[in-house]
Amino acid sequence: MEGHESRISRASDSPGDTMNDVYAAWHEMLESEGAGLAARVAELEVRCSRQAEELLCLRSTLADALRRLNALEGRAPTTSNVQRNGGGTYTERTTGTPTRELRIRQPSYRESVKRTSSYGSSASSLSQRRGPQHQSTGSLQSDSPASSSSLSPAPSPSPRATPAPLTPHPVQPYRSRNNSTSGNQSPSPATNNLTKRWNSTGDFNAQGLLPSTSTHTCQYNEEDGTVRMFIRGRPVILYAPSDHDNLDLSKVAPPPHNKLKLEWVYGYRGKDCRNNLYLLPTGEIVYFVAAVVVLFNVDEQCQRHYTGHTDDVKCLAVHPNKLIIATGQCAGHDRLDARPHVRVWNSVSLATLAVVGAGSLERAAAGVAFSRADGGALLACVDDGPDHVISVWEWQRGDKGHCLAETKCSVDTVVAVEFHPLDRNQIVTCGKGHIAFWTLDASNVLYKRMGIFETRDKPKYVTCLAFNHNGDVISGDSNGNLIVWGRGTNTVHKLVRGVHEGAVFSLCGLKDGGLVSGGGKDGRLVLFDADLSATGTENVIEGHYGGVRVVTEGRGRQLFVGTTRNCILHGDLQLGFVPAVLGHVDEVWGLAAHPSLPQFASAGWDRLLQLWDALSHSTVWSKDIEERAQCCAWARDGGALAVGCVSGRWLVYHPQTRELLAQHQDGTEPIQTIEYSPNNRLVAIGSRDNFIYVYQVDDDGARYSRLGKCLGHSSFITHLDWSEDSQYIRSNSGDYEVLFWNATTCRQAPSGAALRDVPWASAHCPLAFSCVGVWPEGADGTDINSCTRTQDGRLAATGDDFGKVKLYAYPVTQPKSLCAAYGGHSSHVTCVRFLPDDTRLLSAGGHDAALLQWLVD
Repeated sequence: MEGHESRISRASDSPGDTMNDVYAAWHEMLESEGAGLAARVAELEVRCSRQAEELLCLRSTLADALRRLNALEGRAPTTSNVQRNGGGTYTERTTGTPTRELRIRQPSYRESVKRTSSYGSSASSLSQRRGPQHQSTGSLQSDSPASSSSLSPAPSPSPRATPAPLTPHPVQPYRSRNNSTSGNQSPSPATNNLTKRWNSTGDFNAQGLLPSTSTHTCQYNEEDGTVRMFIRGRPVILYAPSDHDNLDLSKVAPPPHNKLKLEWVYGYRGKDCRNNLYLLPTGEIVYFVAAVVVLFNVDEQCQRHYTGHTDDVKCLAVHPNKLIIATGQCAGHDRLDARPHVRVWNSVSLATLAVVGAGSLERAAAGVAFSRADGGALLACVDDGPDHVISVWEWQRGDKGHCLAETKCSVDTVVAVEFHPLDRNQIVTCGKGHIAFWTLDASNVLYKRMGIFETRDKPKYVTCLAFNHNGDVISGDSNGNLIVWGRGTNTVHKLVRGVHEGAVFSLCGLKDGGLVSGGGKDGRLVLFDADLSATGTENVIEGHYGGVRVVTEGRGRQLFVGTTRNCILHGDLQLGFVPAVLGHVDEVWGLAAHPSLPQFASAGWDRLLQLWDALSHSTVWSKDIEERAQCCAWARDGGALAVGCVSGRWLVYHPQTRELLAQHQDGTEPIQTIEYSPNNRLVAIGSRDNFIYVYQVDDDGARYSRLGKCLGHSSFITHLDWSEDSQYIRSNSGDYEVLFWNATTCRQAPSGAALRDVPWASAHCPLAFSCVGVWPEGADGTDINSCTRTQDGRLAATGDDFGKVKLYAYPVTQPKSLCAAYGGHSSHVTCVRFLPDDTRLLSAGGHDAALLQWLVD
């Protein structure tokens, strides 16, 4: 009986146990299938992303190929508009393609560049570009175009030391591939609105000149043939030549027949800006310096330029389609035309698509980013104001875009902003002591979650961001650590300590899932696999190039590296890196064109003296002179290069061997200007101590003997000119004096009237009768920093405190003289010089540390 009951009990328990086993198997199968499904979905996301990148690459490459074909066929420049249709695709309307010509590459000789530290930055007002308008110094105004492109091929500078050339290559005929229309002329505030002023590259729209409403502060005395010009209420008397006709102050001198086109930009801004270097599918790297965004094809050695900005460009972002670019600028001096804003533009046609944030940004656009999960419909921007406001824009809605949401981001500095590549409406920002995860909800409200650090590992700065293929956020910080933040969370998922000595300045996610980190202090580049495990592959940037500022992936295994000393390097982790772009790091004041060759020298407060080739656009050599340089000048035969320093020393170098030939000390104030006499037997040194020192030159510029010093100025010397017979010196000073000197006796000429007919070998003194018209109405005497003229005496150019390069018909004797004004610099233009064949003009920026080369068209 008991056995029967036991069998009944086991029979009754059997169905329940069976069901439990079935449920357990069911759950196990579901979990297994769920894990497999998640893995397959992740794999599909990666595969779709790669296919999308391939399609975008093909599309943009096709667009670039069409542009190049049309350029070779000689079609007109494009004016294109890119708009998004209902299906989410972009359509572009074009009316032509920029034209360009081919030229033979010029040989060059180069060597390794040694660099030192220091840095300066500033912002000054630059006007918009819109048409080849001419600007009068007597209140006649102009307008200017928005963007430009220029293409010029050249060999890239070599990073390896090479023997100094014995003889430079001769001047050769040059055919430019430049299709730039970079005449950044001054705008008329009364007729232009910031958000309505863009144009396609190549457009010069004729606008009417505004009539002058006042007369220039000049008086002409017919009896003694003098012009009395008032600067800050102080009269400056200038003597007209004896054969000069009576001056009619009411006449307006016509503008020059020539124009300037931006041909090449030397420099890169890596000293204080992040995430500003990207490779486009067309093979061009895009970066910025001063107020110019440069598209540089390293392989073909040609540049194009977007010049729609009016002041310092501070940030850059590339759209997911790799064709559209957003760049943000800081505020300038002009409240209307230099308000901080973000410009969205097409990288193929260089047409501006939208101007976002004008009027809402307070100080500067510190960071921009396109959304990635929705195809780039949104644009995030972080203001550099005290509240660091973050705003999200529908940039395609109208010319100005539409702000969906904005809120205070952080009381501390924000250094980076990025959209999540896989999750819609998810944004990550980071900066001083924080990382924040933002969500834009359906009602367009931004919600923030702060990243939670372990107390002992909280860094002073979170410096950079990246994403892995799983959607996790990876951050680098000032402690040299890497942190992985789980997708959708604000907590630390993984911590990798001590990757770098000092801060991690850049993280670059690779297509194969790997990651490259760059150290700002140690200059190391370290490769990690997809699991963030070090692969053992790394490289170190040579110290004179600076630390790593930004790393971006090139083609194949190639990487591009922007450095903290304003260099761009390219190469790979196995073979090392060579420079593609070199530049100055601090203020550039010295600029001098070679007297017979297409070369020029530059020197600045970064203690670098550099020799450049204007045809190959490359560095011939660079030397650390261990002194902050204020000016430089060539001997008339090109056999010596003199550099004036801030300490009162001046040094003379052999241009081929870089050997120091001579050094002298004259006072303790900066040497403001140096000029060799036309016969090359004398040199005049203008100092900030109010004196002009005159030396005799012997042994082909290797030996100098002081003849005396010129005493008479009551303020510092600003500019010098020699007479053609090397007998007289003309000088300007900081208190607007114009004095004349006998060079051999160092005595002041009793009257300028006696020298009114003396021909001068140069026109570097802006306070001269031949340059009366370069002074704007109400000038304070410091507006014009530099003046020069062509060898044939047809053109004059000036550089001013407002970042403008102006071109005049020479001589500029009418107080009202029309000119063509060009922008590109974001700081005061410290020096302008023509090359000896008058085909190109060079300009040096102050704080922007940029050198611009203009083609005289």
